[in-house]
Amino acid sequence: MLRGFLLISLLVTIAAMAVLGFRGEKTTNEPWEIFPDMVRQMKVRAQSPLNFFADGRGPRMPINGTVPIGYEMPKPHPPGAPESQAGADFSVGTDYIDTGKMGNNWGTGIPVPVTPQLLQRGRERFNITCAMCHGAAAAGNGITKSYGLATVVTLQDDRIRKMADGEIFNTITNGKNTMMAYGPSIMVADRWAIIAYLRALQRSQGAAIADVPPEHRADLEKPAENKPPEAKPAEGKPAENKAPAKPEAPKK
Repeated sequence: MLRGFLLISLLVTIAAMAVLGFRGEKTTNEPWEIFPDMVRQMKVRAQSPLNFFADGRGPRMPINGTVPIGYEMPKPHPPGAPESQAGADFSVGTDYIDTGKMGNNWGTGIPVPVTPQLLQRGRERFNITCAMCHGAAAAGNGITKSYGLATVVTLQDDRIRKMADGEIFNTITNGKNTMMAYGPSIMVADRWAIIAYLRALQRSQGAAIADVPPEHRADLEKPAENKPPEAKPAEGKPAENKAPAKPEAPKK
């Protein structure tokens, strides 16, 4: 028993001296490492040669289309956006076009020229980003409603119709209730394009006779002139089968 205890004590002492006995000494030899330090692991160093590749270069050419982290690819300038927004795709300023506010109040009006191209762009962006919840006609009946999202409001409501354009812009930018913020993913000009298209949708679903230009109102009062053609007997149709006539009795 005593011999075993002494043997264990000797081994522990040798192990302690091996670990702690040479601390503080300096040597030019590489230390023994059971798990090599990361600085000495095999890896490709920047701007260093490497014999692994045929050309001897460690750094490799990036794959086509690779961009550095934090770099934003330039985006096409949306139609209808002012030239001042050509390099500012997302909200960067404090004016109306970037915040939707005029002073301390929500502003109204589309701050970019409303053209057919802008409405077409707004229709495209609306159908991609908004229609799945609000529906193609903005009536709040998008496909997500059938999957349990019952809190989607109709944008045809009078409250939304009377809402300032700047407040709608802010809702798109920062989100509201269950609606997520789209400011980081939708450019400023596209947000205004969506609002312009939304106003067109609201007008289309609640239009009155006063909204029709006077020169075209008479067209709405004309009776329908295109009546369906009357049915005509088909040509070449075989004659209906009739009972054969009875032969007359011979005269006496």
